[in-house]
Amino acid sequence: MSAKPEHYDVIRKPIITEKATMASDANAVVFEVAIDSNKPQIKEAVEALFGVKVKAVNTTITKGKVKRFRGRPGQRKDVKKAYVMLEDGNAIDVTTGL
Repeated sequence: MSAKPEHYDVIRKPIITEKATMASDANAVVFEVAIDSNKPQIKEAVEALFGVKVKAVNTTITKGKVKRFRGRPGQRKDVKKAYVMLEDGNAIDVTTGL
C-alpha cells in the first residue's frame, strides 16, 4: 500500500500524554486529526500509513481555551483527537518517527 498525501492531511501527529499512554495498554493509539475528518477516513489513513488493522475509532473534539495573547484575549484552535483501537496482534510504536 502506498501512502497518499491525503492520509498525512488527516492524521496530524500522535498524542503522547499520560492518558494516551494508559490507552496504549488497551491496544489503542491516540492521534490529533484534522477537524473535518471522519471515522472512516481516519481508519483508512491509519491502516495505510502504519500497515495495521483497525478495530474501532472513537473521536472527541476539545474546544479551544480562551487565553491572553500579547495582553489581548484570544482563542486557541479546537482540536480533534482520535482514539484508534487496533486488532489483537497489531501495534504502533509512536515514539519512533514515521
